[in-house]
Amino acid sequence: MEFLKKLGIKEKNFGASTGTKWLETTDQNELKIYSPATGEFIASVYQASEADYEKVVQTAHEAFIKWRMMPAPKRGEIVRQIGNRLREFKQELGTLVSFEMGKSLQEGLGEVQEMIDICDFAVGQSRQLYGFTTQSERPMHRMYDQYHPLGVVCTISAFNFPVAVWSWNAMIAAICGDTNIWKPSSKVPLTAIATQNIIQKVLIDNDVPDGVFTLIVGRGSTIGERILNDKRIPLISVTGSTRVGRHAGEVIAKRFGRAILELGGNNAIIISPDTDLKIAIPAVVFGAVGTAGQRCTSTRRLIIHESIYDKVKESMVKAYKSLKIGNPLDQKNHVGPLIDKSAVNEFTAALEKVKKDGGKVIFGGEILKGEEYKSGSYVVPALVEAENHYEIVQEETFAPILYLIKYSGDVHNAIALQNRVVQGLSSSIFTNNLREAEAFLSAEGSDCGIANVNIGTSGAEIGGAFGGEKETGGGRESGSDAWKAYMRRQTNTINFGTQLPLAQGIKFDI
Repeated sequence: MEFLKKLGIKEKNFGASTGTKWLETTDQNELKIYSPATGEFIASVYQASEADYEKVVQTAHEAFIKWRMMPAPKRGEIVRQIGNRLREFKQELGTLVSFEMGKSLQEGLGEVQEMIDICDFAVGQSRQLYGFTTQSERPMHRMYDQYHPLGVVCTISAFNFPVAVWSWNAMIAAICGDTNIWKPSSKVPLTAIATQNIIQKVLIDNDVPDGVFTLIVGRGSTIGERILNDKRIPLISVTGSTRVGRHAGEVIAKRFGRAILELGGNNAIIISPDTDLKIAIPAVVFGAVGTAGQRCTSTRRLIIHESIYDKVKESMVKAYKSLKIGNPLDQKNHVGPLIDKSAVNEFTAALEKVKKDGGKVIFGGEILKGEEYKSGSYVVPALVEAENHYEIVQEETFAPILYLIKYSGDVHNAIALQNRVVQGLSSSIFTNNLREAEAFLSAEGSDCGIANVNIGTSGAEIGGAFGGEKETGGGRESGSDAWKAYMRRQTNTINFGTQLPLAQGIKFDI
């Protein structure tokens, strides 16, 4: 395929890079990558060895020693050029994201646009790595905060956003003076390799130290565990399930490392009696079926006031009947495949469980068969009438299942239902009632890291800090002041007088 050639994807690809050089290990198992869209073989990747890992970490550390001393705006200039390079390959990389992962082409292109946007954001941020001055209680003293580069940062990304999450971390870390190791999901390594190929020219043209942007594709049981335990890596960003994040967080904490955890979501939209359904229904549908329900911000629960429940249910069924399911590269289709057959099994198992709990599937739930769906990964998104306390509703099923839940009384009852899960990533309310909107955003409102009014739960902009509370992990990435996580904070006090007064008025004369 022409787009693969332009991205430098060969039939067989190496799985480790120091930034400008590929390490040519071929004896650590070969990952064969098939498209969930068509079932066809795309290419293979040789997994990295532990010797490759050691080379990558050592190179990243050596690069950090040099990179941290480059002025931040100069580091920003490298990131600016990376953003421009991504613009040149947006169509090809977006197509590969869609083909390898299964999300629609529009979403694939949008993901690459996120990469471009975060580059632009990081360029501006490179001139604003600010601290602040504090008034000292001692005369002739100045006290201030400043931020220094942290070291080697590792980004462990998930299959559902195979390139964007890396860019959120790597571009911000780069302008902060850190170097980055990228361990992508073994389900979608080709997009990572393509990205490394794209940025390599910028690194070479600017004589960037080898090791600033590195890549390693390897087993979680070996390479992954080494990363978690490696004291040379002070910060690791982990995107994945709550189970994966809990293990990673515990291991990293034991060595006093830092973790940015972006874990599960069980996101709800509240539909109040004062909702404008013309904008609410499309937002709910996109949130529930976009990326085939495989976003951490996907809408899982729809909490509807009893007075409009039947009307909303009817509108949702009508909308779901209009969905076109098929090859994500065909822009007429709304919904592509799940990532693999294991995900399909989780989808069907969840539907069986909710029916046993007392729920009712009112639309969808089938596995599609036929030539167009020969990969075996296509399903019909499901609408299910359920109650919030059902065990399966309390879990995150990474698939297009939307639970319709009824509430009565005022908005506080709906908020209580929304908050009554262990996850706390994204949330939304649709209402034209100012009091309801403000209650939702207040201290007694949504307990999620993201809370929206009259927009859906998915599709966050890069300008805001992204992340959630409770079992979502508490991490923050991307915009706002998330850059501070990639730096070490230092308080400085300067005595420019001729005396030595002590804090708190302590006297010590010798």
